[in-house]
Amino acid sequence: MGMISRVGRRRLSVRLTLWSITLLLIAGGVTMLYPLGLMLAGSTKSNADVSDNSLIPSFLFKQHALWKKHVESLFNESLQMMRSTYESDAPSFDLLEMPPEPNQRFADEWVSFLKTANLPPTYYTIGHLQAPLTAGVLPSSLREIRRQLNQQFDGDLSRLNAAMGTNFFDWNTFILQPPQYLRRSQTPGGQGINRVVDQFMEKQPIASRVYFSIEGFYREQFLRQQFPTIDAFNAHHGTHYPSFRDIHLRRSLPAADTSTDAERATWEQFVRTTLNLLWIRATPDAAPLYREYLRAKYKEIGGLNRNYHTNYAVFDEIPLMDAPPAEGLALSDWDSFVQGWTDPSTGRQHRLPTDAIQIRCVDFMFQDHLGQRFASIEELNAKLGTSFASFPAITMPQRDVHLIDFRNRESSVRWEFLTRNYVTVADYMMLHGRAVWNTVVYCALAIGGALIVNPLAAYALSRYKPPSTYKLLLVMMMTMAFPPMVTQIPVFLLMRDLGMLNTYWALILPGLANGYAIFMLKGFFDSLPRELYESATIDGAGEIRIFWQITMSLSKPILAVVALSAFTSAYSNFMFALLICQDQSMWTLMVWLYQLQARASQGVILASLTVAALPTLVVFILCQRVIMRGIVVPVEK
Repeated sequence: MGMISRVGRRRLSVRLTLWSITLLLIAGGVTMLYPLGLMLAGSTKSNADVSDNSLIPSFLFKQHALWKKHVESLFNESLQMMRSTYESDAPSFDLLEMPPEPNQRFADEWVSFLKTANLPPTYYTIGHLQAPLTAGVLPSSLREIRRQLNQQFDGDLSRLNAAMGTNFFDWNTFILQPPQYLRRSQTPGGQGINRVVDQFMEKQPIASRVYFSIEGFYREQFLRQQFPTIDAFNAHHGTHYPSFRDIHLRRSLPAADTSTDAERATWEQFVRTTLNLLWIRATPDAAPLYREYLRAKYKEIGGLNRNYHTNYAVFDEIPLMDAPPAEGLALSDWDSFVQGWTDPSTGRQHRLPTDAIQIRCVDFMFQDHLGQRFASIEELNAKLGTSFASFPAITMPQRDVHLIDFRNRESSVRWEFLTRNYVTVADYMMLHGRAVWNTVVYCALAIGGALIVNPLAAYALSRYKPPSTYKLLLVMMMTMAFPPMVTQIPVFLLMRDLGMLNTYWALILPGLANGYAIFMLKGFFDSLPRELYESATIDGAGEIRIFWQITMSLSKPILAVVALSAFTSAYSNFMFALLICQDQSMWTLMVWLYQLQARASQGVILASLTVAALPTLVVFILCQRVIMRGIVVPVEK
């Protein structure tokens, strides 16, 4: 409805005014769209690109940006694990450089070795399984494992806890630790949930696996923690290595004629106290010393049998274990034997001799495989297109395999990161089914109450005009001067005394009547023609009939505004809903989203805000015509 006639619009001053207003509105719209665009772009981010402030996420069109996010998720956001595996010096994932072209022949040789070796799950971990608790993200592997367990146990978490020996409070707290059997404190476990993870890992493609590099762990996590720079390492060990990458882990104690005493001591410290027992082996000549150690600790074979659940007749029957036991006292005894155990009765120390210790890991197994395949390092370099100086210098080409797979699945990887934060939020909302139901019921009751109580009060003031009308309106308007936080405590005490806490009544009753809505409705009702009421009265219509069929029918635009205001207030209600309903079964969606945001990353927080804003936006778009009529019609009248 135009408020300026066509004749008036022909004047130059009017046209300039209209154009100025239009440009100002466009500028205002742009200033609103810009932060909206930043929020939408930020809702797809992770720690790898959180500093990117562009309106269009870079990973949508830049391969390098997508690669950084992929590697971050592949290594479960463990920077140290990535540095150990890729021999990278990147200080963070967002500064990770794009690798050179992958060596397809070398990568194929690595895949062929893995298929032949058929290594158990304890030799590798998988990607996309976990993000830090502060990130609150659900990677793809974790989602798949949880989906399988949910189907297996029909969504009954108590059955899962009983079967797996876990104590998950709800499905939202279902998180898994990706296995990293590198340090001594991390021990494999083949029971319960660990067995489920192992079975899942065995079914994953090689490109989704990260095999443990003990040599990389030795350089990147053991040596660098003690010696921040290569100069510090060289000064302590009396060596002249150009960089940490030139340091190679030996399978056994380095020979005295090729290494310094400090290097030998560092190697021994690494294997005795730091390296996981999974990678440590003992030569056969250490068997008598191992039996002597057990004899000194248990004195009698019967005591050992009771603790080990075995039936050896004498200590000499005990074999030297080829691999460390998975758990129990036997594992603890083997650890004590490797580190050194002192007999309290004699003061004698028993330990595995240093020259009897050997390291068995995937790095050395792959080098042995290539040594059998090729007669010399020159032949290997010629056929595989590599440039290694020797067989001990060969590294596992895991980065090449990961990069080749990344390029083959680039579209699906991009879609995963585009939707992952939203999937996390949706999954979180669906896990709390009562939250969605509570929000729907709360909003429906709030809208219904607002469309009944407020129009009735406004109709009474407009129709009968009591002497205290303006005083009542003043009191109603005064309620707008006090923020909701001021009334929350009194309302809480009132609801508590009435015994309505943790009920829908407690949510609905305090906001059932709204002073501003009554004031606005009365003004609209006053603008309706009095003749309609007189005609209806003459025709014999009662007050209820006049109210519903005449007043309410003519007030649809303003009622739509009241309904939208009631919906917005109820839907976005957080603090009051948390205070009144402290029982989690009565929490609304906003309360649960706040709980998610308290432990989520920036990307998940922005995704939750976007999801939370969608219902209000949809309602506004669908009701826009009615709302505009509610704004324009009263002004024109």
